[in-house]
Amino acid sequence: MAETSARRTALIAHPGAELYGSDRVMLETIAALVEREWRVVLAIPTDGPLVHEATALGAEVVVLPLPVVRKRALHPARLPGFIARSAVGARRVDRLLRSVQPHVLYASTLTVPLWSARARSTGVPVVVHIHESERQAPVLLRKALALPLRIADRIVVNSAFSLTSLTEVMPGLADRSTVVYNGVPGPGNVVEPRASVADGLRIVYVGRISPRKGVDVAIDALHLLTASGIPASLDLVGAVFPGYEWYEEQLREQIARLGLQDLVTFHGFRTDVWPVLTNSDVAVVPSRLDEPFGNTAVEAVLAGRPVVVSAIGGLAEAIDGFASAIPIPADDPAALAGALERVARSWSAFRRTALAMAPIAAQRYATETYRRRIVEHIDHVATGTRDLHRVQLTPEEA
Repeated sequence: MAETSARRTALIAHPGAELYGSDRVMLETIAALVEREWRVVLAIPTDGPLVHEATALGAEVVVLPLPVVRKRALHPARLPGFIARSAVGARRVDRLLRSVQPHVLYASTLTVPLWSARARSTGVPVVVHIHESERQAPVLLRKALALPLRIADRIVVNSAFSLTSLTEVMPGLADRSTVVYNGVPGPGNVVEPRASVADGLRIVYVGRISPRKGVDVAIDALHLLTASGIPASLDLVGAVFPGYEWYEEQLREQIARLGLQDLVTFHGFRTDVWPVLTNSDVAVVPSRLDEPFGNTAVEAVLAGRPVVVSAIGGLAEAIDGFASAIPIPADDPAALAGALERVARSWSAFRRTALAMAPIAAQRYATETYRRRIVEHIDHVATGTRDLHRVQLTPEEA
């Protein structure tokens, strides 16, 4: 493959242009590569706030409309259309590969297999970074989603839970897979929590507004909490995925039915989460389905705030060892309300503990560690090294 300059080039394929968990981790990958003088070209299917952030880091951004694998796209009724769009998209990918001439393709998430397939067909080595875990999905669907990974030279997963979920259905991928925990940037400085919550516990949810994230569980918990005599309010920070507008409407109906209109506020998507975390007393991550990791839970710990988290999947792994994180059963409004009541009634203790946990989280999920590790894997694949299973994230660096 001809080189167009002395710098090595990484082509990153990403499925969207938002700024949620996997988007922010991908930006850390861009930063890591640019720091080491790689040329980075980012290909995304649509415009969005991610474009500005990626460009500011030094990446060249190409908006290339292509189909992205979603579970609904694999439905028998939709599959023929998805295949047809992929065939058209393959030609666009090939043109960009010829133009960019990358030394490596970095596929960010499982949902862009077309990029991996076309890159591999032209001799470009492939790194796939998995941010998903569909352990609760049917086995056949999990195998279908994992099958394209067989062509990857290296697979990076964001938690031991995600790795187990993957190798349960595709054991042969274990020897080319490695866990690298997300690097999660913290706030510029940690603002101490309020001395008292007597005027009402300020609860915040940050993340996608979707059924699997359990936002309705948080609303039910707020109702139970206030009914027990604990004054509280709930801020919802995030937006629905296109096609799920019905869920936000359902939440608003739930809020009206429970008489919580004055206690729940929809803030929409926010690029900067630190002001809303700083203004809160406690965060909630009430996911009802397995998550591969828990960026928002870690962000709450980094902000010096207690956080109540569903003890499932990668969420439990992400908050393990943090005394300010309270694990609860998933899909259980009473358990969530009970945990929030504990925080309110023992506020001084939780306040002190949350402040103490912030620097520990900053060390465990340091972006410097993530950047070093992810570039190690990309470097090794780009240079043809095959013994990457020996490059592991140590507990101290995790």
